[in-house]
Amino acid sequence: MQTARNLSSCTAVLVGKKATVDGSTMIARNEDAGSGINPKRFVVVTPEDQPNEYVSTFNNFRLKLPESPLRYTETPCADTSDGLWGESGINTDNVAMSATETEFTNTTMLGLDPLVNDGIGEEAMLTVVLPYIHSAREGVKRLGDLVTTYGTCESNGIAFSDTDEVWYFETVGGHHWAAERIPDNAYVIAPNQTGIQEIDFNDPDHYMYSADLKEFAEKNHLNKSPKDFNFRDIFGEDVQADHYYNTPRVWYGQKYLNPEINQDPESRTMPFERIPAHLISIEDVAFILSSHYQGTDFDPYSKTGNQETRLRYRPIGMNRNQEMHILQIRPDFPAEHAAIHWLAEGVNIFNAPVPFFANCIDTPTNFKNTPARTTTESFYWLNKLIAMLADPFFAEHDLDAMTAVSESRKFGFAHGRQAVAKADAAYQDVDKTKLPEWHTSVNDKIAATITYNLKDLLHQLVLLRAEKMVPTFEKGGEL
Repeated sequence: MQTARNLSSCTAVLVGKKATVDGSTMIARNEDAGSGINPKRFVVVTPEDQPNEYVSTFNNFRLKLPESPLRYTETPCADTSDGLWGESGINTDNVAMSATETEFTNTTMLGLDPLVNDGIGEEAMLTVVLPYIHSAREGVKRLGDLVTTYGTCESNGIAFSDTDEVWYFETVGGHHWAAERIPDNAYVIAPNQTGIQEIDFNDPDHYMYSADLKEFAEKNHLNKSPKDFNFRDIFGEDVQADHYYNTPRVWYGQKYLNPEINQDPESRTMPFERIPAHLISIEDVAFILSSHYQGTDFDPYSKTGNQETRLRYRPIGMNRNQEMHILQIRPDFPAEHAAIHWLAEGVNIFNAPVPFFANCIDTPTNFKNTPARTTTESFYWLNKLIAMLADPFFAEHDLDAMTAVSESRKFGFAHGRQAVAKADAAYQDVDKTKLPEWHTSVNDKIAATITYNLKDLLHQLVLLRAEKMVPTFEKGGEL
């Protein structure tokens, strides 16, 4: 059975290099915890910080780690008493990893290959894989070997990328898995359900899998198709809740990137990957990961539809958003300046991702220090406070507040773009060996400016909310 835990039900977006506006590869995901609050940090892990042995406080998974780890960025939980949950990062060889997307295997497979309670899980995956890989393909192989050897305690989807390739890796049962290289001209929207479809066992350049996957399915009569090997149909789960919780997220993301295609929001047959109608930008990915069915009757903030339609489907942008990362590896720059770890925290409806050059040695204080209690000196908590104040304004369709949020988000995107462009114009004049320190300084300045803007937004929302308290009374002319 699935190990009892606070499942993190996220949404991922993957984009191949020929589907992006600048030839970058991009893997991105919202981390959505099981509750509204799960404080996150953004840190750099140096080789000296990396342990020799990983011991999980979540499920006692243990693993001796290789020597010579790489430096990498990471977004762990602020409270690590129930595990680290590294979640996302880019290492110094420009390999990105997003771990993980909670998924569900069907009961037949779980009966034949049960989950392993002390096997590797989402909590450990990034920390025991990312520092030791030099390409996305190596990431698939290392994680696949670990799942096969130690088993996994849950069903998950994991993304890897480098400057050339994007891979999506899915576990099914305790020891089986498959991974697909996303076509260069395609994108994927991945909710909390198995996604990979047809596997070509004669195409090792685009598919990898556990050694006995095909034979296991044949031996146990799992494949109902006499012709194909549809990984989703054979091993995935398809329950009624999926059609309200999962497939509508795919529908809306594909509707945004392929508006010419009509699909049913509840369809289980929407393709895993599509070629977009236009090339995809950072802003497009951020829009999808902050979306809540805008322009449809399913928008929780909509004036159209009715109470039932506005609450029918699970949105992507929601109260349980904790952090959003877009891991971008750019092709037109040398390796030491190519990787950007875009990061937003809080509820994505009300924020904008901040660009951080991944080749850095530290992160800003208000990103790496996230206390247990609310404070505006923490980037995570600042964004959560803004969301708590902004949400009722959106429900009330208060134009002043909605405009304030919109303008703040525009500033965040514009300033991030401007800062990256300035850094791109200046990095060649910096000693290559000093770039990590220089990037750290650039990152600090970007974060400080956007933090100041967010504090200004918080102040505006407080002023507006002060006029809308229930106990109020207008003063008379003599008072």
